[in-house]
Amino acid sequence: MAETIAERLLAVRQGIEQAAAQAGRDPAGIRLVAVSKTKPAAEIREAVAAGQFDFGENYGQELRDKMAGVSDPRVRWHFIGQLQTNKVKYLVGQVALIHSADSAKLIREIGKRAAGLNLVQDILLEVNLGGEESKSGVAEDEVGGLIEAALTQPAVRVRGLMTMPPYFPEAEPSRPFYRRLCELRDREQARLGGRVNLSDLSMGLSHDYPVAIAEGATLLRVGTAIFGAR
Repeated sequence: MAETIAERLLAVRQGIEQAAAQAGRDPAGIRLVAVSKTKPAAEIREAVAAGQFDFGENYGQELRDKMAGVSDPRVRWHFIGQLQTNKVKYLVGQVALIHSADSAKLIREIGKRAAGLNLVQDILLEVNLGGEESKSGVAEDEVGGLIEAALTQPAVRVRGLMTMPPYFPEAEPSRPFYRRLCELRDREQARLGGRVNLSDLSMGLSHDYPVAIAEGATLLRVGTAIFGAR
């Protein structure tokens, strides 16, 4: 069993390449986001040394602390946790991508902050496909309206969709949720014409990312398989 972060990263990358080959996809179109929440900056630097540059964090304050301890300009930060409007100011312009936009109010705040910094903030819309009250995200039938709300914000760019399915210990039960997200994206893309390019699907975790790849994932949020258990 791989023990170092570099060895685990290599194993995950090999798994991505294998899953992509089986799905007839180019692995270059799949980005690995190493979920580094609760892990120290030293472990992130170890991953950077092994060639990993995309990292996902769940908490604004922790992210700010990590950014201070990981100064490599190649690093791209992703915010993947539940986001409150009063924390937006800590993220806009600091993260490459916010995965968890789930309300028009939140998108307006992101747009306001981004416009104030004279930049465009990339976001994904989080969709709660499992209908779980414990998880954030909008219902499937609300996605179109949320995209339209985002289109009123010139400093916000919707890049695609994200989901976190109900937890299953095995990978296969996640497949219908990942397939639904891809189908939802395709429907919205057709409805929107060329107004938005919904190129990204953020889905797939340590235990089920091969299934997510088969269903069209472009961003994989993998933590335990790289950094070990929390």
